[in-house]
Parts: sequence; C-alpha cells; structure tokens
Amino acid sequence: MELNWLEDFLALAESGNFSRAAERRHMTQPAFSRRIRALEDWIGAALFDRGSQPVALTEAGRRFQPEARETLRRLNQARDEARQAGREADARLAFAATHALSLTFFPDWLRKLEKRQRFGAIRLLSDSMRACEDALLQGQAEFLLCHGHAIVANRLPAERFHYQVLAEDRLVPVSAPAADGRPRFAIDSGAEALPQLTYSDESGMGRIVAGVLAAREAGTPKLRAVFISPLATMLQAMARDGRGLAWLPMSLLDEDLAHGALVAAGDADWSIPVEIRLYRPRERLSAAAEGFWSLLETAN
Repeated sequence: MELNWLEDFLALAESGNFSRAAERRHMTQPAFSRRIRALEDWIGAALFDRGSQPVALTEAGRRFQPEARETLRRLNQARDEARQAGREADARLAFAATHALSLTFFPDWLRKLEKRQRFGAIRLLSDSMRACEDALLQGQAEFLLCHGHAIVANRLPAERFHYQVLAEDRLVPVSAPAADGRPRFAIDSGAEALPQLTYSDESGMGRIVAGVLAAREAGTPKLRAVFISPLATMLQAMARDGRGLAWLPMSLLDEDLAHGALVAAGDADWSIPVEIRLYRPRERLSAAAEGFWSLLETAN
C-alpha cells in the first residue's frame, strides 16, 4: 500500500468527483482511478459507490475515512519529528496561514511576541484556507492562522482542534470611487445586479462572506460574479481597477481607504465582523510548540 493512495482517497471523499479529485492530485483521471482501485483491492472492499452523483462513500469507505486521515496525519507528524530529531537543538515552529494574514497580521504579531521570548526557526506555509486546513489535518503544520466566524464552519472538528482568538477584524464591502467620490458600485443603489469580485471555493473568507450573506434576515443584494480568485490581494487590485465590489479584510484596506483608492460600498451593516484565530491540535505537540501556546495564553 502506498501513502499516496490515502491522499487520493481523501481527495475523492471530499470532492465526490473523480475529475476534480484527479485535478487536485495533479494527475489524469484514468491514472487516479487506477490508484483508487488499487487501494480498494488492497483493502478488499469497495470504498466508493460509483453509481451515485456525487460519488459517495460506501459503508466500508465511511469507516475507513477517519482512520486514513489519522494515519496520514500521524505519519506526516512522525516524519517531521524524525527530521527534527536529527537537527540542532533549536526547535522549529511550523505555521500555516492564509495569504492575507501572512502579509498583514503575521509579521507584526510575531515581532511583538519575540519581544517577550525568542524562538527557534519558524516555518510559514502561506496558502488558501483549504490548503492550510490540509496542512494542519495532515500534521504538516502545528498552528493555523486564519479568519473565523461563529456561524461559518471550517474543516477542523472541535473534538480534535481548538483555537485562541488573537484579534478582531472586519470584512468590508468596497469599490473604486466614482468621479463624485461615491462608490462606483454601491450596495444600496438599487442596481439590478452588482458586479462582485468574489473568492473561490478554497478561500476561508469566501466561505464567511457567502455564509453570512445567506443568513441575513434583511436579505442580500443582487450580485453577479465577474472575477473569482482565492487571493484577497488580487480582489483588492481588481476593485481598485473599478471591476466591481469585494468584501475585503480591514487589515488589508487601511492605506487604500486613507488615500481614496477604495471606498466603502455599503454602510456598517454590510460589514462582517470576524475573528483572527490560531488553531492547533488538541493532542500534545513538541515542547517548543507547547511553550509557544502557553506564551499566547498568558499574552491574550
């Protein structure tokens, strides 16, 4: 049995589609299907019901899924610990952080903590929320820095992971200004369908915006997606260019709002309060990681 087969299995279980899972695993669909079949042959049972759309797990697949995820996470963690044991005494802290927070929050936050305590080598994976979740689930990172909202779930079950709230942020709808300084695309303008610069499926902020707007009792504006990206910085650039409105984190907007490159596209009711969270597994981590977590508990 190959380790890659477990990663293939989890990709298909999450996507429910052979083509999307194969693309995510960077291989052709026939090659991907052969590896899934090889895993099923090794287990001796069908893991997926190929007759359903989307592809669904069989009972055997449902029982195997948590074990596969845990095995993969433990193997990656064991590999990292073995590598670490062969290095010098300075312990490494491994973070995964979403793109926007890697740029706006992480450097200053870390600098303030380093005034209280010096750390060893620090490794930062900056990626989409989905990729960062994968890194934490598979033991490739000890901590995950991301935005969170009370009504929008992520892929980190509470029985396995917990978090500390580090700061507050807001997702603000913004647009380039018109000649009179008002937003070119205003939420309350009564326009038939406003052009929206929106996040792709792997974005955590995209999940939050979609979830909160869907839950609004007052209803949502009519929006049509004209540009899609996982990167808040890309949506910010397109908003500056007058392509549409976007919900962007306030931590990214200070300079643009101050200089008038962007303006609020709606009143404060359309802003979405969010938390900046740091997640970790509930199980014990390395001594350096546990020491870092304890420092945070006293700092917050």
